[in-house]
Amino acid sequence: MSDTAILINTGVAVLAVVLLIVRFKLNPVVALVLGSAYLGLSTGLGVDGTVEAITGGFGDIMAEVGLLIAFGVLTGAILQEIGAIERLVATLLRVFGPKRMPYAMSVTIATALQSIYLDVLLVISAPLARNLAPRLGRLGTARMATALAIGLECGIVLMVPGVGTLALAGLLGVPLGRMLLFGLLLVVPTVIIAVAIMSFLFRKGWWDPAKDEGRIDAAGPAGDDATPGNPGPRGDAEPSPSAPDGASEQGRVAATATGTVVDPRPVRDPHHVKLIVLFAPLLGALLLIAAGAVLDITGFQNPVVDFLSQPVVALLAGMVGTSLVGRYTAGRRRVERAIATGFRESGQILILTAVGGSLAATIDKAGLGDILGHYFTAQTAAPLLMVWVIAAVLHIAVGSVTISAITAAGILAPIAPVIGLDPVLIALAAGAGSLFAVHVTSNTFWLLQSLMGQTTRGTLKSCSVGVSVASVVAILLILPLSLVV
Repeated sequence: MSDTAILINTGVAVLAVVLLIVRFKLNPVVALVLGSAYLGLSTGLGVDGTVEAITGGFGDIMAEVGLLIAFGVLTGAILQEIGAIERLVATLLRVFGPKRMPYAMSVTIATALQSIYLDVLLVISAPLARNLAPRLGRLGTARMATALAIGLECGIVLMVPGVGTLALAGLLGVPLGRMLLFGLLLVVPTVIIAVAIMSFLFRKGWWDPAKDEGRIDAAGPAGDDATPGNPGPRGDAEPSPSAPDGASEQGRVAATATGTVVDPRPVRDPHHVKLIVLFAPLLGALLLIAAGAVLDITGFQNPVVDFLSQPVVALLAGMVGTSLVGRYTAGRRRVERAIATGFRESGQILILTAVGGSLAATIDKAGLGDILGHYFTAQTAAPLLMVWVIAAVLHIAVGSVTISAITAAGILAPIAPVIGLDPVLIALAAGAGSLFAVHVTSNTFWLLQSLMGQTTRGTLKSCSVGVSVASVVAILLILPLSLVV
């Protein structure tokens, strides 16, 4: 088959996936499988070759990141159940003060809290941010809403153990330690710069509280897309009753859909432990993964360190450690409830991620990598810009951060070995592009509107524009890396 025919059929397959999801409201998993099947059959792989590519890609990606995603989601569910998030926010406020809170909260959400399922993390943190907003002045709602949006969305696709990041790393064969180091190097300045730019715009009169702020609803209209990046219509979700754990010296805090209620009476838990102890297992796991990447670069080898720094071993240890801490502080039943919730939430993430691998494997078998390899070289910015643009366009159409990132990376993953471009750069570029234009098709958009007390106009500014600014900042930071990596 000619190169032109392969390019055309690939474009038709991607467009068909978008139309099936957007126009016909088909489940993204089914749409991706149908797109993969069409591409395989239309490019001459045959029935057997097409089925082999779909099932092989599915199995390969599950073997690569299936357990990692499961362990990450379970760890996050336990941390949410035992009230660690509320306590962390209270600590950040005490350490950084109200004025620096947008930066502190957005960076923390984008890095340390990415094991928390997105809509759970949003429902927990938004009421707390809403409560803090008045202390920042008339622009408090705008700044806190923007900080939440940027931190939440950037972390999903740029920082380990964000579910999108794990999927991209597995899809492109990027060692998780390397993904962690480069993601951390990128996400921190991206978040800080984007929040600073939006704060500057707000101070210049771009935010009108009379028109951009409104009442707080219990739930906003929910998007149709139920994916890891946009977990579906769960705007009426409420955080589980974890306030007593997070309330020690700060008093009893209850995060609800209508705000944060603070009981000033101190509550002493007989099993109260320091905040660092609650997060120590997860932070220890991430440090082990990062240490393995650093030692691999330096050439140091030690059997014990090599074993413990394996991502699946490190995250398993982190999950077990978090479970033990949770049982001590909250009891066995609450930890078991959190684990059951985590298993339910991880199912759709695992299936979607694996099906993204099926599409990428089919594209690879079709020979797209060899074709595109003739047009690009690793010394040019064109491949990374193309990844960013494809992911951005897909996100505008589909409204899912994770689907757009995985699809864009899958399309161009085959060219990485052909032109010598480091796969970690493709992963980061796909993640950055998928952040562009979070809008009304996203469940995150409506949750931020309702929980932060914004009008639709205000949410378009704080969420859509704010996250888009972060997307552009991220690709501008990634491009120079392609010259040295």
